[in-house]
Amino acid sequence: MHISVRRHDDRSHVVEIVLDRPEAHNALSTAMAQELGEVAREVAADDAVRAVVLSSSSAKAFCVGADLKERNGFSDADLLAQRPHFRAAFGGVLDLSVPTIAAVHGFALGGGFEFALSCDLIVCDETAVLGLPEVTVGVIPGGGGTQLLSRRVGSARAADLIFTGRRIDVDEAQRLGLVDRRVAAGDDREAALALAMTIAANSPVGVRNAKRALRLGLDADLAGGLEIEDAAWRATAFSADRAEGVAAFNEKRKAVWPEG
Repeated sequence: MHISVRRHDDRSHVVEIVLDRPEAHNALSTAMAQELGEVAREVAADDAVRAVVLSSSSAKAFCVGADLKERNGFSDADLLAQRPHFRAAFGGVLDLSVPTIAAVHGFALGGGFEFALSCDLIVCDETAVLGLPEVTVGVIPGGGGTQLLSRRVGSARAADLIFTGRRIDVDEAQRLGLVDRRVAAGDDREAALALAMTIAANSPVGVRNAKRALRLGLDADLAGGLEIEDAAWRATAFSADRAEGVAAFNEKRKAVWPEG
């Protein structure tokens, strides 16, 4: 198994999905992609999950991208057959309805960087090195990189990184807006889990609907975006979570959110 799932007793409602192929610096093989797609579907179906952390068991890398050693012997038919598994892996992370946080250290290249971009928030430690080097090996980013990077940093900055295939350190990544939380070397996982716990303490209905409004609003004009927001507000305001949140505030106690 190259993907593991951790549930922590002291971190209720937070699931950690671990890229767990350290001997290959989490190079994404067909088998690993299949496993990640399956795990993402399982997590998506679990109503108790309120936040997800995507982390790495490798000491030197978050993920170095596609396993080019595996692809070295691929025919065109082999590459085409692999494609749906890769799309399911990246799409499975991107489509999770709860907030997702990437805990990044070391190399996050190609598909590894795209996994981070597929998350809502990116926590990087001081060792992080990011890049989309696909054009240097005769392909293009195919895990969402051309679309997700431009949405984060704008089309010109995305073009610079994609067309050159260059790597950037955490300083430049932070200047470009690719790092949401920057922490000391080795602290990325704990910082991401702490952030996930903060999120998971809030209204599950509210957080899910806020994410939905944010995501759907990205491709809408302002008027359309406000309608999306209004629909999400209505779905939240008339929920049991809203009633509990208001009651807890007035009673000066911690909210106990309804399950499911």
